[in-house]
Order: sequence, then structure tokens, then C-alpha cells
Amino acid sequence: MRAQTTTNVSIRMDTKLKREAEELFSDLGINMTTAMTMFLKQAVIVQGIPFNVKRRTPNAATLNAIDDVNNVRGMSRTFDSVADLMEDLRA
Repeated sequence: MRAQTTTNVSIRMDTKLKREAEELFSDLGINMTTAMTMFLKQAVIVQGIPFNVKRRTPNAATLNAIDDVNNVRGMSRTFDSVADLMEDLRA
């Protein structure tokens, strides 16, 4: 069996996040190096980020509003100019 070589990796992160992560990993009985090695090994195994990464999902009201706009439901009338819109708003 071939001996493994190691290398140093330097990353920048928020001080508070680092402290909180170190406390968590300590409670789990591991250190930051072990945690990062676990993450990277899983990333290589799954050939991607080993957890779901996505944008925040809009709530139901926002999704309904988007659907209304896309299907031109509940929309006010259209205006030919900003002046016409402002006149309608003031009425």
C-alpha cells in the first residue's frame, strides 16, 4: 500500500462561523481538518456538492402573484406613459 501524502489548504471564512463550526465538530469528536476531509471525500464520491444547494423558494403568495402576472390575471389596465399611470394612481 502506498503512503498518502498531505498538503496544506488555506481558506478564509468569517471568524464567528469558524468558531461555531469548531465547537460543533468538537462536540462530534472531530476537528476542522477531519470535517473538511469528510466533506471533500463525499464531494468526490457523488461528483458534486454532497448536499442540496438551492436558492430560497418563494412562498405560495409570491408564486400565485407570479402566475397571475404570467397569465395576465387580476392586472390593472395598461398605460401608454408614466404620466397616464400617475394620473390613474391619483384618481
